[in-house]
Amino acid sequence: MPAVNPKILQWARTTAGLPPEAAAHKLAIGDARGVSGVERLAALEDGTEQPTPALLRRMAEQYRRPLVSFYLKAVPHKGDRGEDFRTLPEQRDPSENALLDALLRDLKTRQGLLRAALEDDEDTQPLPFIGSASRSMGILTVGKSIAATIGFSRDAFRSASNPDVAFKALRASVENVGIYVLLVGNLGNHLTTFSVNTFRGIALADPIAPFAVINAGDARTAWSFTLLHELAHLWLGASGVSGPATSDIAIERFCNDVASEMLVPGAEIEALALPRAFDMATTVPAIDAFATARNVSRSMVAYKLYRAQRVSAPQWESLQRHYRELWAEQRERRKGERSETSTGPNANVVLRSWLGQALVGTTRRLLRAGDLSTTKAGQVLGVKPTRVGKILQLSEPPERHRG
Repeated sequence: MPAVNPKILQWARTTAGLPPEAAAHKLAIGDARGVSGVERLAALEDGTEQPTPALLRRMAEQYRRPLVSFYLKAVPHKGDRGEDFRTLPEQRDPSENALLDALLRDLKTRQGLLRAALEDDEDTQPLPFIGSASRSMGILTVGKSIAATIGFSRDAFRSASNPDVAFKALRASVENVGIYVLLVGNLGNHLTTFSVNTFRGIALADPIAPFAVINAGDARTAWSFTLLHELAHLWLGASGVSGPATSDIAIERFCNDVASEMLVPGAEIEALALPRAFDMATTVPAIDAFATARNVSRSMVAYKLYRAQRVSAPQWESLQRHYRELWAEQRERRKGERSETSTGPNANVVLRSWLGQALVGTTRRLLRAGDLSTTKAGQVLGVKPTRVGKILQLSEPPERHRG
């Protein structure tokens, strides 16, 4: 077995956002023969000692790196997030960025495998709308282009019985034109759950297999806005990570404005009746009624009011704080309700929903055609090969040797 480059060990730990003390604890490197766990880890990272195969497997798990990466000859270049559209990313918890980088590595691997298989399909054509727009075209023009391409109808969106139904219809229309819409909540377990501070959405612009990713842990009423926001990024051909609507980055404001204008035109915001003197007791109910009637989030309406200068920055912050607290209370209440029930939703059904009909359907077709092996199909779906048949609802186990 080849020796491990100690610089790789240090790189893997630091990019996972773990200080030596935390890493030693997670890796179960304890004190031995008068040497502390931290000192034993330092000996591994300076090359004095070599890790055992078992320890390397634990490192791969805890540092969220493929096992093979520990046998690289040199530290790889920093992973490309695309553009980081979040405000002040350098002030974020390093562990959050480590989780995000792990997610992006996973998403790009899955996208690359899917793209390669689709390129072998003679029926595959590049999507002309990816990268077709620019900010100089203006908010309305870009929004109209998106709406025309996906067949978006504001009236139909609002006529849905609730925001969930409205999102499902919007998602279907987006997937029908060749964009893969994924909901992602974690990296496989609750210990790697993504907060909305880590990301709200991700766009991976590609003319063959474009991905629009939504943080499943965000408020469900915000999913439609986030999806339209990421579509604006795809139209601009700008891959990257999006954060809260408070971003002061120009491209984020543009994509926010495109998405919010598609859902709620500025003229309607101007017509929204508000008290002359700002008062939470009367402003909040007015926003609630307005948002409910349009199947949009109250936070988005508050954002539109702020952008239209109908509420001040401090007032907008007060509204945001109110909605964050309300959402946190609702989330905790739902957790309590779920814990009281003996059974939860079927895991395969939930995962199919998160993956989306487009990704599941395309993977099923490519697997049956032999363009994807079961192993690669599992990588595209983010599951073990043994679970592929259940996720794709295949009547017979797929052949493993194909592709």
